[in-house]
Amino acid sequence: MNAILAERGITDPTPPQKDAGPKIQQALNVLLVAPTGIGKTEAAILPIFDALHQTGKRPGIRCLYITPLRALNRDMMKRMKDLGTDLGITVDVRHGDTSAYDRQRQSTHPPEVLITTPETLQVMFTGKRLAEHLKNVRCVIIDEIHELADNERGAQMSVALERLAAHAGEFQRIGLSATVGNEKEGARFLVGVK
Repeated sequence: MNAILAERGITDPTPPQKDAGPKIQQALNVLLVAPTGIGKTEAAILPIFDALHQTGKRPGIRCLYITPLRALNRDMMKRMKDLGTDLGITVDVRHGDTSAYDRQRQSTHPPEVLITTPETLQVMFTGKRLAEHLKNVRCVIIDEIHELADNERGAQMSVALERLAAHAGEFQRIGLSATVGNEKEGARFLVGVK
């Protein structure tokens, strides 16, 4: 994996990546708060991709990457899909504009990493086959968590995450933000009240 990262110019981890990486590798829940452009996405996804690569191909969706911004989906999709291709990890995106053909394909051949929105996560439980694939989720990354922490979309996502935990068992939760106001409250929002 190091050679693949070096080809992409990722050689020296940033301080947040150094700090968060080992915790994520230990499957701990992590709220990563760092300025924009410091590599938060890579801090979260690289250890997850490494774990997926190490454990080899397995059925179902193993990681959900939830973002409230559809435009961000496309950027994340390209970066993750390119890296996933190099590592043999399937990555796809699903949101309200995903075609019927692609939704059907994802139901029969789910990606290992699925990038989606909070609203689409709720809808995914209604499809019998897709819901079955969600039973394999072991990690959920929530980008821009500050955008969701105090509104209706966030409340709906929290319900969906608890529904997912009841469906798939407990999973690792990773939150990313540049501007979360209160880190303790952000962490509580991420993991729920236990």
